[in-house]
This record gives sequence, C-alpha cells and structure tokens, in this order.
Amino acid sequence: MARQILQQCLECKQYCLDITCPNCGGKAQAAAPLRWSPEDPRANLRRKLHKVSEEGWSESLPELNHSSEE
Repeated sequence: MARQILQQCLECKQYCLDITCPNCGGKAQAAAPLRWSPEDPRANLRRKLHKVSEEGWSESLPELNHSSEE
C-alpha cells in the first residue's frame, strides 16, 4: 500500500488511488511530497541519501526561471 492515497502516473500524468495506473498500466507515485517537520528524526539519513554533504551537490539543483519586467 502506498504511503499517500493520491497517486500520479509517471507516464500519462493521470491521478489515481493505486500504485499502478488504471489508464495506461504505468507506475504511479505520490502526487505530493510528504509533510516535513523541523523535528524530523530521520533528516540525517535523508541528507546522506541525497548526498547533500558532497561537493557539487548545490550545482545539481534546478535553477528558477527569472522573469524580467521592463
């Protein structure tokens, strides 16, 4: 069973309630990230998983589009 009820298909972007899309049969994942808490006891494990402390990690983050108002 999925950790969250609402799922979104990775292939067709259809929303569903199962981890298998009923529309195309593709894999679905949580439609929204899990809630975050500053008291997260597993934060150190999550940082290790995403290799936050390694050099070059910040360059791998996506950049925001800048809108120019003229």
